Amino acid sequence: MGAIAATLEYAVPAEVAFRYLSDPRNRPEWQSSLLSVEVPPDEEPHLGQAWRERTAVGVRPHMETTELTPFRTWTERGSWRGVTATLTLHFTDIAGGCRVRAEGEVSGRGIWSVPAGAAGLLASTAIAADLRKAGRILASRSSQ
Repeated sequence: MGAIAATLEYAVPAEVAFRYLSDPRNRPEWQSSLLSVEVPPDEEPHLGQAWRERTAVGVRPHMETTELTPFRTWTERGSWRGVTATLTLHFTDIAGGCRVRAEGEVSGRGIWSVPAGAAGLLASTAIAADLRKAGRILASRSSQ
């Protein structure tokens, strides 16, 4: 099992960051591994929302929002074959913007435990880079 942890500060309020990061339709814009998501274009984020992602390495996980507390906490769970991953984003307003804290884990069953462990080792770095990109996107939009 691999643990995921990253904390970043954004120059936008928690509400703005939450709305952007919790909407799967925005993911290909800021998540480097994603080519596309399959979710109805007019479907607003909600608890139990499900979507499918298409990644650059050919993985097509089934995703679901398992926790949604507006502007505070959002959790997704993804599964593909024998690998399961969870990611929770915590949002806190701070002076001049917000703090986004990511935590989660990647685990695998049977023959999938080794690749899941490897993915977990790389996940924190990748997620931090993706969240930094999201922060830059949001900051550029708020300054326009």
